[in-house]
Amino acid sequence: MIKKSFLISFVFLLIACNKNDKPIIAFYYWKTVFKLSETEKEVLKNNNVEKLYIRYFDIGLHPKTTEPIPVSPIHFQENIDKFDIVPVVFIQNKVLLKSNVDIDDLAEKTLHLVDEINSKNKINCREIQIDCDWTLESKDNYLQFIERFKKLSHKKLSATIRLHQVKYFKKTKIPNVDSGVLMYYNMGTIASDSLNSIYNHEIAEKYLKSLKKYPLHLDIALPIYFWAIHIRGQKAIGLRSKLNVAELEEDKNFEQINAVFFKVKKSNYKNGIFYEEGDVLKIEAISAEDLKMMGEELNENVANTPKEIIFYDLDEFNLKNYEKNIFEQVVSCF
Repeated sequence: MIKKSFLISFVFLLIACNKNDKPIIAFYYWKTVFKLSETEKEVLKNNNVEKLYIRYFDIGLHPKTTEPIPVSPIHFQENIDKFDIVPVVFIQNKVLLKSNVDIDDLAEKTLHLVDEINSKNKINCREIQIDCDWTLESKDNYLQFIERFKKLSHKKLSATIRLHQVKYFKKTKIPNVDSGVLMYYNMGTIASDSLNSIYNHEIAEKYLKSLKKYPLHLDIALPIYFWAIHIRGQKAIGLRSKLNVAELEEDKNFEQINAVFFKVKKSNYKNGIFYEEGDVLKIEAISAEDLKMMGEELNENVANTPKEIIFYDLDEFNLKNYEKNIFEQVVSCF
């Protein structure tokens, strides 16, 4: 009787532990050359990261023939044996909007290039991810591509999912993949107003309740990047990466208006970009508090605990803005 009671207690303990399993920490790597800095290596080591989602190439349209072509394939400059690599292919939506696009040919060529990169770099991947912000107009081609690619690859297939594709999944449909990754960022529009287009709690709230109804298992991608929106004459004219508040505070050509906006005092070139006197830069960033809020609100609304929290993206420039244990703090929200 005692043995039976012990066995029952042990089973319940296992179930309880399983429910309390925390997601693992993973990262997206979105550069065209794979070479880790010492800071990046340290972050991966400190967070026991074993899995990297690496952008292998984009698929765009040739400017003259308008045929689908690979854009900026990745080059590996260091050994990655210690990591579980997931190749990510970003398909520009305009490729799938082409009415005469040969989906079978596109799927075959996409897989061939993934295999070629893997073979050259001795990578044996178990999963491939397709990244595409498909629309109602490109939906049929996208879903057909996923079906064809899955049959050809014989590997686990995941897909990125945007918030609008969750809320309106009966219209946008659900790709036939093994799992999805919710891209919990880029929620607003690139504009000259004071709102943060990367993350906005009010916009997020309009979609969060839909998560429990989404039939596909979702892991979560969270942003750790930042950028500046270049504004001229009240209009956004471009995104400027690798710019932060600290750097602009030290530049005498820029005057800080408030916590978000900087005004160009004197026309100048910075990082190869021309800034005209009177232009404005709007800094959009994600704070540690933002990340923790994201984790908490997602935890309250997801149907199932995610297996992975994937941070976008692994770059020394991004990592230096956060304390060492921020990623563990965010994961502990789940």
